[in-house]
Amino acid sequence: MFTASRDIMGRTILLQLSFTSFVFLGARFGDVTLAANQVLMQFLELTAYALDGFAISAETLVGQAIGARAQTELRRAGRICLQWGFGGAGLMALVFALTGGAIIDLMTTAPEVRAEARHFLPWLVAAPLIGVASWIYDGIFIGALQTRAMLRAMALSVGVYALALAVLIPVLGNHGLWAGLMVLNATRGLTMRAAYPKVLAAAQS
Repeated sequence: MFTASRDIMGRTILLQLSFTSFVFLGARFGDVTLAANQVLMQFLELTAYALDGFAISAETLVGQAIGARAQTELRRAGRICLQWGFGGAGLMALVFALTGGAIIDLMTTAPEVRAEARHFLPWLVAAPLIGVASWIYDGIFIGALQTRAMLRAMALSVGVYALALAVLIPVLGNHGLWAGLMVLNATRGLTMRAAYPKVLAAAQS
């Protein structure tokens, strides 16, 4: 449990550093863009909290399957949680696409911030679909106590994120900053998917 907690804490620190760097880099584009980014980050936090329920379900179901050494049940639990997660992500993307402007208006009364936030809103429409796999896989890996593999995936993803920011921000500005954040979440999902055989192997050990 100590090892698992240490790995989860390391993952969380890396994730928080990534978000902190996002805020600091966004400040380079002026007060209006910084404020708009903060408004839009609330969309991302809302998405993470909403879809985290499926990740928690994955923790429980995968943990039960690992304890029972039932690889078939483990595969089924992972598949079902991912299906529900993507369904929820699609619903949230649709809600943001249809009502994102109204939600922005509820969060700020500054006309220039509203306009700037709307300019970057499409990134938040895409964010649930891009990030959902990383959130669900977090739950799967924690439930299987494969936290070291999760930490390695996070470390690799942060490296890719830093590279993406270095390449994209000079070319695309704040759009590059948001694109880099999407790269972070997409890479987290892909790297954990590549490490998923470790979870399956844990059901046989």
